[in-house]
Amino acid sequence: MLCFLLTTEAISQNVNWKVDIFSFFDNTEFGHSLVQIPQTMAGTQLAPELGLSWDSVHMANAGVNLLHEYGSGKVIDKFYLTAYYEFDKKPFRFIMGAFPRSYALEKYPRIFFQDSITYYRPNINGIFWEIHNNKNYFDLWLDWTSRQSPTKHEAFFMGFSGKYNMGIFYLQHFGYMFHFAGVMNPVVDEALHDNGLFLTSAGVDLNGMTIFDKLNVNAGWVAGLERARSEQTGWLKHNGLLIEARVEYKKVGIFNSFYKGGSQMSFYGEHSNELYWGDPIYRAKTYNRSDLYINFISNKIVNVRLTYSLHFAENRIYHEQSLKASFNLNNF
Repeated sequence: MLCFLLTTEAISQNVNWKVDIFSFFDNTEFGHSLVQIPQTMAGTQLAPELGLSWDSVHMANAGVNLLHEYGSGKVIDKFYLTAYYEFDKKPFRFIMGAFPRSYALEKYPRIFFQDSITYYRPNINGIFWEIHNNKNYFDLWLDWTSRQSPTKHEAFFMGFSGKYNMGIFYLQHFGYMFHFAGVMNPVVDEALHDNGLFLTSAGVDLNGMTIFDKLNVNAGWVAGLERARSEQTGWLKHNGLLIEARVEYKKVGIFNSFYKGGSQMSFYGEHSNELYWGDPIYRAKTYNRSDLYINFISNKIVNVRLTYSLHFAENRIYHEQSLKASFNLNNF
């Protein structure tokens, strides 16, 4: 990077800068639940970046993501490196390095990635490639989440997603395969796990076509596939129906998600969140989540949202309250 910055050509190019601040307070009340835990997650992320762009399509940025958790005696609780190259010339986009997770996975439902992933694993370490136009897209991505060591498992995601619009109707797909191997020179042998999850759905998008600012409904089929190789479990299959709907008017909105089907995450008791990054409440065979939210501020720079969530599972009603605020400023 230093050699690159010192060249005449590089000095003549545009300098990029970016500052993101994201604060979250998320309180979940899952007392007596067998599939989820009660907890309060709260903190602030500071993510500055600096870099260069040239020819209007190439960009190289470097920075950090610093997390401070509320109540912690440390100034910085977690530190993540951000450094990536990006090529963006429609219809293609390519990113490689350590880059914000939202660039690739923002659209994925919670059955794939629970909210805490955004809080505590904000960056992807890998590759993202996308072909897109104004409404349609298809992408492939790789996220190497853990390098093997005597104490760390080798683990990585390979995934793809896409969306195709036909007027007010659309088809969309989300999917990944998670490879979870053992530690280096284990004292006790562990099975190598493959964990796949796929969702294909169809929907109707009436955003801006009614009195509501947003009106969107989709329904699809979830297929979970997983195995423990040395245990010769074969492929364990978990199928289910997932229906999601969003209605928003002015600053107020409702988002509802309903799941009915097989219990996901067969090996959760053995490996917990190391093996599964989706919301563990989908181990319940019937689950409904209703988010009631207010967007106090919503624009390109500042977003502030208060959400009250009702979770219906295990013949109980659980509650969750969250307040999230983000500030995003850049010159590109």
